Amino acid sequence: RGIGRAISLRLASEGVSVAVTDIDSSNADKVVAEIESDGGQAVSLQVDVTRKEDVDQMVHDTVAKFGPLDILVNNAGVGAVVPLMDTDEDVWDTMMDINAKGVLLCSQAGARQMITTGSGGRIINNASGAGKIAPGKDVPLGAYAASKHAVVALTKQMGLELARHGILVNCVCAGIVDTPMWELIDREIAKRDGAPIGSVKASAVASIPLGRIQEPEDVANVVAFLASTDASYMTGQTYNVCGGILPY
Repeated sequence: RGIGRAISLRLASEGVSVAVTDIDSSNADKVVAEIESDGGQAVSLQVDVTRKEDVDQMVHDTVAKFGPLDILVNNAGVGAVVPLMDTDEDVWDTMMDINAKGVLLCSQAGARQMITTGSGGRIINNASGAGKIAPGKDVPLGAYAASKHAVVALTKQMGLELARHGILVNCVCAGIVDTPMWELIDREIAKRDGAPIGSVKASAVASIPLGRIQEPEDVANVVAFLASTDASYMTGQTYNVCGGILPY
């Protein structure tokens, strides 16, 4: 959904054969149908990124369908609106398993395939502005932010370790994106504060220097650039696409 859908459609429009993966296969099926209706090539795979066997099978099935793996986009992610002092182990483990361990497992599997092929490749991680700065005392996303900080660190280290194989690893940090996750954040914070639904999101959007909420396509544009030959001398980096709200 959201950003993952936009990335899949954009890469397909550039001629990429896309394996669209989701733990909910119906989401992937819908995106594949969109891609195919536009004349692109895609396959739907049901994958739990926290399970190594799922991830290894994902890479195997993708290569069997389309040939050598050139691009891996780690986009699967979840959020939880809970103050850190109220964060229990289940919430913490879910954030870390999906948002951080999922990136590690998928990157390992993808990179091994790229190394075997010997032609290099691209690994592009979708982190978040919360992977660079704390969301703030009024936005209780601490466990989510910790997991996204981990994604940034994984990107930097993996970029260095895989450079000798010609595998470029980079990361995108988005801002306030118009997706179901921000609808969740708005609802949960509004409920906690006794504020009207929509007011939290509206306040966040008002803080964006460019003056509009970010669309999933804004993220997809940067992912497409990082997957292109124009980005062939860039690795181990994080790139803000946030409308100006991130300070560094």
